[in-house]
Amino acid sequence: MPELMKTYTVVILDLPGHGQSGVFGAVHSMEFMAEAIQQLLSELKFESFILVGHSMGGYVALAYAEKYPNQISKLILLNSTSQSDSAERKLNRNRAIKLLAQEKTGFIGMAISNLFSEHSRKHYAKDIERLKLEAMQFSTEGIIANIKGMRDRKDRTLVLKNFQHPKWIVSGTDDPIVTLEQSKLLSKNTQSTLKIVQGSHMSWLENKEEIVKMLHFIE
Repeated sequence: MPELMKTYTVVILDLPGHGQSGVFGAVHSMEFMAEAIQQLLSELKFESFILVGHSMGGYVALAYAEKYPNQISKLILLNSTSQSDSAERKLNRNRAIKLLAQEKTGFIGMAISNLFSEHSRKHYAKDIERLKLEAMQFSTEGIIANIKGMRDRKDRTLVLKNFQHPKWIVSGTDDPIVTLEQSKLLSKNTQSTLKIVQGSHMSWLENKEEIVKMLHFIE
């Protein structure tokens, strides 16, 4: 953030169920979170902006783009996809909800570690522990509401394809969640510019300098 703030006015927010933001229901849909963004930006009187969404943030960004496409000057999906969950992925979400309700610490430890490749887990061990400690502060109800929202989200590939402003997909070479092959195919099918960086699912952490440079020069 300090690097980006040298050039841009930067707005970051805790989405519902994250940080100190509250829990607003049993399910936080991507549409609901998109409206939270819109309310914030309306309050700040922003008329146009670059929207960057990492992972679930990308799902929310696309929900926002579906309803408010002309307010976004550039759209960047960072380690994210426009596709809905597969049947297998939905089953895994349901298992995660059950595990989270029974053993929050174990679930968070496993979930965050699984965002990194084996090599990255060793290299970023201290950062991973910090992320786990932060996630432990989130309410169980909020995490579950967000998982359900991701599970139930609709496919927005057509939204991404029809988005008329510059659009980028950033993919990690070893991303275990949204694979490079998935991103290549999505980029081709939606005419989105693909940027490939070294690392796994947490490109903003694993390849910070390149991500900052890319955000400065995106056209």
